[in-house]
This record gives sequence, C-alpha cells and structure tokens, in this order.
Amino acid sequence: MLYGKVTGSLWSTRKDEKLNGWKFMIVEIINATNTEKATSIIAADNAGAGVGDEVLITLGEAARLSAENSSLPVDAMIVGVVDSIEKEEMD
Repeated sequence: MLYGKVTGSLWSTRKDEKLNGWKFMIVEIINATNTEKATSIIAADNAGAGVGDEVLITLGEAARLSAENSSLPVDAMIVGVVDSIEKEEMD
C-alpha cells in the first residue's frame, strides 16, 4: 500500500469501456524518508478523494479487488482518504 497526495485529476474521453464511470486522479507518492525524488502515478478513485487530499493507494490485483471487478484494467486504486497521521519520532 502506498501513501500519497492528490495533485490533480485526469480526464479521458476515449478509453476502454470498462473504465467508464471511474474518476482518475494524479497522486504524488510521499516517501517517508523524503530522500527520493517525488513520483506521481495515475490512480482510479474508489474513495471520493479530491485535489489536496492525502490518500492510501493499493496496487495490482488489490486495486481490482477494491473495484470488485477482476477484469478492470487498472493498476492503482485510491482506497482511502487519510484523516490524520500519528508518528513517533525515533532518536
């Protein structure tokens, strides 16, 4: 599972019919150590996320399970919107 921030949305009028009705978001993956360059992915949205939301993303077969459609041609799915994070600082 990945953690990221929605930075935009993507619209596609010509696509596989199985993708009709799905909203697609551009998500910048957040690296816990902040040592790597930011990477963005496109994810279908199954959680009602919006631009600026921090989200949980699942990949591969887990993304299709979330959609309850194993033939859906997606590799990434937003499955949750993060409300808060508590992190203990290590010395």
